[in-house]
Amino acid sequence: MSASTEALETLIRKLESTSVLTEEERQAIRQLPAAIRHINPSQDLAEDGERPAHCGLLVEGWSYRYKLLAEGRRQILSFHVAGDTPDLQSLHLGTLDHGVGALTPCTFALVPHENLRRLTAAFPNVAALLWRETLVDAGIFRTWITSMGRRLAYGRIAHLFCELYLRQEAVGLAADLQCPMPLRGTDLADATGLTTVHISRVLKALRDDKLITFERRQLIIHDWPRLYDAAAFDPTYLHLKSLEC
Repeated sequence: MSASTEALETLIRKLESTSVLTEEERQAIRQLPAAIRHINPSQDLAEDGERPAHCGLLVEGWSYRYKLLAEGRRQILSFHVAGDTPDLQSLHLGTLDHGVGALTPCTFALVPHENLRRLTAAFPNVAALLWRETLVDAGIFRTWITSMGRRLAYGRIAHLFCELYLRQEAVGLAADLQCPMPLRGTDLADATGLTTVHISRVLKALRDDKLITFERRQLIIHDWPRLYDAAAFDPTYLHLKSLEC
């Protein structure tokens, strides 16, 4: 299997984590042209204000959406794992209003907008599923805003860990309450609106309460029900097929 074909299988798995594709739709996705691009940590797939001619499907690694303030402070808007297409809205909006950066070494499959438009015109169900992905993204944004505005720091971090575990589990990247978590204290701080000192205190509290172990870029959840309760977590906003059965 070529690298581009394998990359498109990642997209199929992601779409089927929330819905069902026909074999004809799967084959149409597999036939998309995809250029493979490797990006190092802290490099950008797309910059704020850019007008990309393609969408970047994340095949391997972690990326994030972000905004930079004039003084250089960063706000992380979302994290992305394999199967996500963090710049999918560029298919219709044209100009990006945020940046997409690599958190770890990343592999992206770049699919031209022109080919995606042909695919969605020929297969309305695929168009609906891609539109659904942008709506789920919007749900994640709303939930993050709620966390930063109303949850205490302990619940805020617990909520983020619950989300990132379930999103990875849905695409086969996590199991048995263990998952990759290559986030530094600065990344968590920039995503949650907390200071790195506060992040350190919360992580210690979660460890002391025997809810998690978070080290060596790995998260182990020791007590899912209690972590779930600490976060006041409601997974509805993720709209995962496995949770709707």
